Amino acid sequence: MTTGGPRPAVPVADSTGNWVDSGAPAWSQPYLRLARIDRPIGWWLLLLPCWWSTAMAALAQRASWPDAKLIVLFLIGAIVMRGAGSTWNDILDRKIDAQVERTKSRPIPSGQVSAKAAFAFAVFLSFVGLAVLLQMNLYAVATGAASLLIVAIYPLAKRVISMPQFVLGLAFSWGALMGWAAVFGSIDWRPVVLYAGTICWVIGYDTIYAHQDRRDDAIIGVKSSARLFGESTKPALAVLYTATIVLAAIAVAYSGGGLISLLGIAAFAAHLAWQVITLDANDPAYCLRLFRANRDAGLLLFAGLALDVIAGAPGALIAPH
Repeated sequence: MTTGGPRPAVPVADSTGNWVDSGAPAWSQPYLRLARIDRPIGWWLLLLPCWWSTAMAALAQRASWPDAKLIVLFLIGAIVMRGAGSTWNDILDRKIDAQVERTKSRPIPSGQVSAKAAFAFAVFLSFVGLAVLLQMNLYAVATGAASLLIVAIYPLAKRVISMPQFVLGLAFSWGALMGWAAVFGSIDWRPVVLYAGTICWVIGYDTIYAHQDRRDDAIIGVKSSARLFGESTKPALAVLYTATIVLAAIAVAYSGGGLISLLGIAAFAAHLAWQVITLDANDPAYCLRLFRANRDAGLLLFAGLALDVIAGAPGALIAPH
């Protein structure tokens, strides 16, 4: 909760002293930081919609277990593609990052890696991601490839639209389509509804994250939902997170989800409500804490879905079709 006046911004998210700085070979450290290997929250947030969709497809399929192969493939793919996307973002944002206290120490603006070397690294990671994607059916391969345009344009969105988090949502929520596509070789309205709900979730948590930089963003003219919502951030988050829960519940219920799934959704909803209630937009460190806490929120939902699959979805409200 807010306990006083505005606090000065501090460079929280890109501070040093993590395992990459202390344990990795010196030559690899800038590249590991480019890929955000030392900051796993990004790939977790990219991964979780994939796992939700995979578990939801297993419910609809009346499978006895979420597809273990897909669970592993999505884990590997999320790590490498988050790295590729982050590197691409840093290439395009290198001049902006140099003007923001929290990001000026990143490898490109600080001169540790050239833009050309970073681009080569992003291409390498993309090929690793392609190798993972090719382990899935052709429909899933095509669906995954379709996301690349959104990933490519996202770093430019903050220069054009007032809520670039929407474009980020389009990209980071793509896994809500991928799990279903990888299981069924097609997509119907249920994963699309889950995708829409996940977009609202991404806009919400990235708004919290963006409050760390809103002063610098205002000075250099970068747009964000944190600046757009301003003092109305809490009501906006309440609307976004409510939409997330409602849409996820509809998608899961019509996929054959039962009581355990509903408990997972309820736990997810309680976690999101805690974020809204306790948010202090003037405390960068707490904003970062709440942003990172979305991994735990997402795992609560996945646990509910996966356990429901294993238990045979007792108490299903709507039979899958």
